[in-house]
Amino acid sequence: MRILGINALYHDPAAALIVDGRTVAAAEEERFSRRKHGKRPVPFSAWELPELSAAWCLAEAGLTPADLDVVTYSFDPALRLPPEQLGLFDPWDELRQRYALAAPDFLAGVLPGLDPSQVRYVAHHVAHAASAGLAAPFGGDCAVLVLDGRGERHSSLAGLYTQGDLQILHSQQLPHSLGLLYEDATEHLGFLRSSDEFKVMALASYGTPRYLDELRPMVHACSDGGFRTQGVDWNALAKKRLPDEPWSADHADLAASLQAVLEEVLVELARWLRVQTGSSRLALAGGVALNCVANSRLWRDSGFDEVWVQPAAGDAGTALGAALAGSWQLGEAAAPMPGADLGRQWSDAEIEAALSTAKLPYERPADIAEAAAETLAADGIVAWFQGRSEYGPRALGHRSLMAHPGRAANLERLNDVKGREQFRPVAPMVLASRAAELFSGGPIPSPYMLFVHQVADGWAERIPAVVHVDGTARIQTVDPAAEPLVARLLEGFARRTGLPVVVNTSLNTAGRPMVDSPRDALECFGSTPVDLLAIGPFAVRRSWLGAGR
Repeated sequence: MRILGINALYHDPAAALIVDGRTVAAAEEERFSRRKHGKRPVPFSAWELPELSAAWCLAEAGLTPADLDVVTYSFDPALRLPPEQLGLFDPWDELRQRYALAAPDFLAGVLPGLDPSQVRYVAHHVAHAASAGLAAPFGGDCAVLVLDGRGERHSSLAGLYTQGDLQILHSQQLPHSLGLLYEDATEHLGFLRSSDEFKVMALASYGTPRYLDELRPMVHACSDGGFRTQGVDWNALAKKRLPDEPWSADHADLAASLQAVLEEVLVELARWLRVQTGSSRLALAGGVALNCVANSRLWRDSGFDEVWVQPAAGDAGTALGAALAGSWQLGEAAAPMPGADLGRQWSDAEIEAALSTAKLPYERPADIAEAAAETLAADGIVAWFQGRSEYGPRALGHRSLMAHPGRAANLERLNDVKGREQFRPVAPMVLASRAAELFSGGPIPSPYMLFVHQVADGWAERIPAVVHVDGTARIQTVDPAAEPLVARLLEGFARRTGLPVVVNTSLNTAGRPMVDSPRDALECFGSTPVDLLAIGPFAVRRSWLGAGR
């Protein structure tokens, strides 16, 4: 069976393809269109479809739209309620409903040969749930918790998967929404809502939760698996920050208080779900599940033995979730996702042709991993472009910027390269076999960079570039069996420096999507002070440019 999943209505449009129960491809539209998040989450953009990523998914499998059995769309207009009934102020929301109802015809227009009758709607939070519970390595048997901004009429789902069947135990109706709460605070703190929530999470580490007592009466869990999030007057806590203004201690304290109350509510919701289901395994999805600080708190305090988070936990992941849900509903069990590297890749010949077209001097070293390790050990910055691109917002060793973790100045250096705020941390990539020596307080292995860990005594001084102000690090563990090339790089760096860690951050500059194609990589290399571009088996060195090599 061939199922194409589509996310389009709100933000982060994406497509995913499942063939005979196997995930073949998944990609976000932003990687093709080069527009951050694909589009802004406003009603006027609801008609925009992930046509480029959908076409690529089909091409990757050698299929045409006419070959598809089903197309699943991660929003069900039959479940939607008008915003006035939900207590939301959204006078143009009716546009979303119109576009959702017209989605089959719109899809047939951008995918010629598709029969509109093949399009099936999947409830938004069911798609999120499937992206976690059915994609996780638990075989479709686990508790599942979804928390985001909004769906048709809800902002959460708590349930249990048993042999691929979902039992919904609670859904929180709007306007109560932890995702919208965090978005409101993001905007109040001068950042871009539905985009910069991770900046608020980072800023929280610089403050103290002194507004927590004021927030708790308005933001708290309920005894039935739901929660309340209404009545917060942000101005009464801290003055609104304009985007170009510096942040103050009050802003950091507000971020810290928001983070603290979010964690408290999540722990209570997860504990309720643990009691209701009796399951020892929890899978998470929804935009709130990208809060890696809260994820680690859940891992420690929720009572679940295992916690797994969908790498594309935001709305992009609902493309895969909708396809997985469709597969199981149609009687074909789908395998868990094989990894996050589900996007585009290029052959060595295609990469070399791009280098030749750009007229750049390059070489093909005996081992690109060793060449990169040598540059990193000499305190150079490496742009790393290898294999299939990642599905989701985290750079996981396929489209990465890397640096030496032992140089404290490299944090500021990388933030300057990327053109972003200096309070933003960068992450450590660590050999899985060594991770427990350096990090604790979160699950190990942690291959998707979705949990924070405490840095062990004696190591914080050795790898200062990747230690956040609160003494934590958002780690990615690397298993040689899954990522042999990245593991060789880490091993080569460890031989040269004694450190089994390198700095890893996404290969992009502020406000732009992660690099996806060779052209993107060359443009990024050309506009940033990167010392080595390791692209496929080829190396391009900054020192060669203009040297007539």
